[in-house]
Amino acid sequence: MGRVPASEIELNKLKQQQNLKPMNDNLDHLFKPAAIALIGASAKELSIGNVIIKNLLNYNFKGPVYPVNPKVDEIRGLKAYASVLDIPGAVDLAHIVIPPSFVPEAVEECGKKGIKAIIINTAGFKEMGPEGQALEDDFLARAKKYGIRIVGPNCQGIINSDPAINAYCNFTFTYPLPGNISIVAQSGGVGAVLMQAFCDMGVGQRIYASNGNGSDVSITEIISYYGKDEGTRVIVLYAESLDNPLEFIEVVREVTARKPVLAITAGRTDKGAEASRSHIGGLAGSVSMDLIFRKAGILTFTSQEELCHAAVALSSQPVPKGNRVGIITNTGGPSVIAIDELVSCGLVIPPLSAKAAETLKDSMLESASVRNPLDIVATAGPAHFKSALEVMMNEDQFDSIYLNFVTPPFVDCENVAREIAAAAQKTSKPIVCNYMTDKEKWAGTSKILREGGIPCFDFAETAARALFSLVRYNKILSSEKGTVRTFNDVSRGNVARILDNAKHLNREVLTAMEVYSILEAYNIPVAPWKVASDVKEVVYDATQIGYPVVVKVDSEVIIHKSDVGGVAVNLKNAEETRAAVEKMKAGLGGGMKFLVQKFLKPGRELIIGAKASEGTGHIIMFGLGGIFVEVLKDVAFAISPVSDTEAAGMISSIKASALIDGFRGEQGINREKTAEVIQRVSMLCADFPVIRELDLNPLFAAGDQIRAVDARIIL
Repeated sequence: MGRVPASEIELNKLKQQQNLKPMNDNLDHLFKPAAIALIGASAKELSIGNVIIKNLLNYNFKGPVYPVNPKVDEIRGLKAYASVLDIPGAVDLAHIVIPPSFVPEAVEECGKKGIKAIIINTAGFKEMGPEGQALEDDFLARAKKYGIRIVGPNCQGIINSDPAINAYCNFTFTYPLPGNISIVAQSGGVGAVLMQAFCDMGVGQRIYASNGNGSDVSITEIISYYGKDEGTRVIVLYAESLDNPLEFIEVVREVTARKPVLAITAGRTDKGAEASRSHIGGLAGSVSMDLIFRKAGILTFTSQEELCHAAVALSSQPVPKGNRVGIITNTGGPSVIAIDELVSCGLVIPPLSAKAAETLKDSMLESASVRNPLDIVATAGPAHFKSALEVMMNEDQFDSIYLNFVTPPFVDCENVAREIAAAAQKTSKPIVCNYMTDKEKWAGTSKILREGGIPCFDFAETAARALFSLVRYNKILSSEKGTVRTFNDVSRGNVARILDNAKHLNREVLTAMEVYSILEAYNIPVAPWKVASDVKEVVYDATQIGYPVVVKVDSEVIIHKSDVGGVAVNLKNAEETRAAVEKMKAGLGGGMKFLVQKFLKPGRELIIGAKASEGTGHIIMFGLGGIFVEVLKDVAFAISPVSDTEAAGMISSIKASALIDGFRGEQGINREKTAEVIQRVSMLCADFPVIRELDLNPLFAAGDQIRAVDARIIL
């Protein structure tokens, strides 16, 4: 078998499946406009056409703003123009806030004016049905003719807080301070919440974009642009769907190698999956967005609040080299809470070295607890904090520093804050702080910490999880991408013939003979098997395979065979086999075939599955099989093609990972061979996208042996 880099295989897939063209991600006219026109500007205070003008003026946009409205002479003190064609100067960016039917002609005029970017705030296009789609197609064709990039329609727009630009091309209400966190949100509502959350924390932002319907400028392009923007240090993303997931993965992976992308999605639950005919179909639900994010190297979250806290930490702190934490505290209880949270996240709290302990005994107050956590007590002043930070940061066994800082009224807290800020400038190790104070009374202390770039959080566990996010990002940066194995010992021709025949007969559910023949064609190990038509053939085949055997009805319509008496196991001789088959025929009727298999000792029951997912190929699943998959749902997912590293990670990531290695004398599984089966299933589905769902459940694994004993394929 050969080995091909995963990224190369995926790029080839991109080219073959979607015939991609290079992205035009030069969006400077959009994000750095020198002059802006507003088509549909209004003198009415409570209108979008008025609010956008107000925001541009209040945010101190550095260039000219041109209201376009043929019915008025001026808006908010600015001369109004009947048409963009009447504007005397050049215009980079235009807002369109007019009824949908007039938008195509407005785009045409923008093209004639030489405008290169348009934000269409107006709604009422493809989201409204065929008539709206026709209007959208019309304005897109005109925009393409003139080389115009479109954001929207049905969107908020963009914000650029760069003091040299100050472009508030948006109708929202939050005026962000300059910073280095950039946001792109598919939902303007979620985007506004995130933007306000950062403002409430006193954290600046760089660029904001909400692209609505995304008819032209995509989320992928915006992230690519942020990735090249020197002022952006962290990218925050909210997305519910992607038009081109494979392109997104390929492009965003390059960005995440340079700077962190943090994402949250919605719609992770899927009640419709309950009716699926396979386990993978029922369990995969709507996990594909999370898997896309993971494949692209994105740090994912299920909480908006935690995402914002992580972004604050990543925007100001270096990335730790590992998961070892040194703790400094001037109060006891919060450090205990912090330790619980840190350890539960998989971080470790190593002891101080003997040398560090000796140094600290000389510099700390007598009542201090010199260990890790280092409790310097509430009466500790600037000199004690300085010594503690210097010693802890020089300890090789610490990758990061967690600080609990309460502000006692009997301590010079401002100078303590200065020592903390100064220490942060001298190290490549990150610091996060659980800052406990009355922020109004200690405003000076708070300002020093904020200007010193120290990420501060109100609760011990919040700060702990922010630090955990830094560690998670380091894991993404340092993880091996792996390679996708190409197996040369497969028979694609045999599989193609089977699938073509099923397609010709309009069948979705494959027979047992078809399923097991396909698995054998790809060297996916199965229990020895045969398919028989009557009792005599069953007994003959069982004798050939060797007792004991298992007999199952082979029916397209019976999904859970054991529930209806369609399975007989551990049949030890011909008499037992004959009786079992006769009983099945009596209970289930005639005209069906029977699958005869070698009865294997169970070992550890596993499941490997695959489900076609629109835009991404197949989702591959691994976990505990048999009844456990229905009860525990302890499974892991990855997007095909699955690399060797990803396959190994799937096995390690399930909760029962330790259990499958053997427990109390039980024989564990061979992880390498199990990972190979995962990759063979991945390759089979990549080679034959017509496979909609595939279940190997269970596979019996013990020692070096792993074999599928039940399988299903749905086209």
